[in-house]
Amino acid sequence: MPWFALRPRDPADPRWPLPGRDRIVLKADGPDTARQKFLEAYPSQPFGSPTVPVPDTGLGSFTADPEALAVEETSEPPAPKE
Repeated sequence: MPWFALRPRDPADPRWPLPGRDRIVLKADGPDTARQKFLEAYPSQPFGSPTVPVPDTGLGSFTADPEALAVEETSEPPAPKE
């Protein structure tokens, strides 16, 4: 099974749920499956803002905007350091 890197097309997109990480790498059957796995894991931004940290009131997800996520095949990521 190949590895895929997902990243927002616009690096400043406020919907990106992983601050400090420019991409996420995961294993999937294909690009569409990789996108679906990402959307299941990160359905929306969980909190409104640092000043109003109310659960489930964040910005919308990437679900309605499939072109906002770039998906490209990549090599296997290095093992995490313990």
